[in-house]
Amino acid sequence: MKKKICVLIFMVLCIFALAGCGKSSAGTKKVTSVDELSGAKIGVQLGTTADIYASDYEGDEAGTTVERYNKMADAVQALKQDKIDCVIIDEQPAIAVTKDSDDLKILDEEFTSEDYAICIAKGNDQLREKINGALAELKEDGTIEQILSNYIGEDAGKYPYETPQGTTYDHGTLVAATNATFPPYEYYDNEKVTGIDIDIITAIGDRLGMKVEISDMEFDAIINSVNSGKADVGVAGMTVTEDRQKSIDFTDSYTTSKQVIIVKDNDHVNGLNLAQRFQNNFIKDSRWKYITKGLKNTLIIAVCAAVLGVILGFLTAFVRVTHDKNHSLGFLNAICKLYLTIVRGTPMMIQLLIMYYVIFKSVNVDKVFVAVIAFAINSGAYVAEIFRSGMMSVDNGQFEAGRSLGLSYRITMLFIVLPQAVKNVLPALCNEFITLLKETSICGYIGLNDLTRGGDIIRSNTFDAFMPLILVAAIYLIFVELLSMAVSKMERSLRKNER
Repeated sequence: MKKKICVLIFMVLCIFALAGCGKSSAGTKKVTSVDELSGAKIGVQLGTTADIYASDYEGDEAGTTVERYNKMADAVQALKQDKIDCVIIDEQPAIAVTKDSDDLKILDEEFTSEDYAICIAKGNDQLREKINGALAELKEDGTIEQILSNYIGEDAGKYPYETPQGTTYDHGTLVAATNATFPPYEYYDNEKVTGIDIDIITAIGDRLGMKVEISDMEFDAIINSVNSGKADVGVAGMTVTEDRQKSIDFTDSYTTSKQVIIVKDNDHVNGLNLAQRFQNNFIKDSRWKYITKGLKNTLIIAVCAAVLGVILGFLTAFVRVTHDKNHSLGFLNAICKLYLTIVRGTPMMIQLLIMYYVIFKSVNVDKVFVAVIAFAINSGAYVAEIFRSGMMSVDNGQFEAGRSLGLSYRITMLFIVLPQAVKNVLPALCNEFITLLKETSICGYIGLNDLTRGGDIIRSNTFDAFMPLILVAAIYLIFVELLSMAVSKMERSLRKNER
């Protein structure tokens, strides 16, 4: 056991050592201006205006391709590794990206300009008018300009927004959806979402007497979240476009930004060594806390979902086995079969999204609770088949012997068949828990800070993908290996008892 753990730790250390090694492949095209985008590999964040604008180049005679990434940090990392030739991104986030990256630069020529606005569900004209009125007041008294200058320019950090004294929140809560991977507009700082957009929506809430609640999620989920009622507004450096206006309304613009192009600067090389990268990713600003908090949520979800899944799976299996043996519970059996068909026939991620955006559409519940329910329902379907196969594997003579002694069907199943079935399926149940633990990595799609999303938050701040991803992978690997060792030990113990 100790030997296996030592080997596992050694493997993790070797993986980390590789983080500072390797050489990227040569790029395919050098981009020095907007005119040279034709024929290049362009990186964008999925669903952004950069994605929309870059699509005009896609599929032209020059062979221009657009690589779409869920996160801006992924696109930047791909550029550093020469997988793409450039990244189209908003100016201020581009400045944040290149600030600590000597190997990247922004082209002098801007790609395009755009206006940012707050998105609101169609038909919610009353809220839009209120926000527009608050925006007008904030522009007139200089609050918007002060917020911008606190993050941009020479006066950055000098004029933080503060809620006026005497502010009361008598008009409820304003839930604002954002994507905190877009500095300086929205990003994590000491485990708190902050930035230009956050301060602006907070100032609007103060004017309206509404307490602002920030909900962090994937960028391409913001509009859907607002339309579904999970959030009241979306504030994430969002540009007004014709396509977006078909499904969502916008307030007046609160600022203007530029779209710029980031390329590799071959004249400079990033000088951060392995130790410095580790410091930047995990020690600076206590970024390791994102990992520990995410791990806590991951374990809570996995354990709670496993317990509920076992209960649901057992009940489903009991109904199905009962129907198979004495042809009763026909209606319940039909429901169970429908449940198994739907859950086992659809992806887990789709089930999670349906649970959050459809089933709990108008209910403001904790995301951890939603994840537990979704994963429990999914796991229960597989546990049901595990229990069913275990019950059916018990010799039918055992069941008949119990019945011949005058025991009821329920007593026979619970005290004769089930104990033998549990012994048979216990290793399979443990393996199902291992699978469930790994599947929780998709929780970030509903904005839940699990272990994987903790790593995503770090790399959205550092734009260094390797270190956070390797650490997250290593943590999953350690837990899975420890659980696998426990399962192996359990199987050996069960085999001994059989002798």
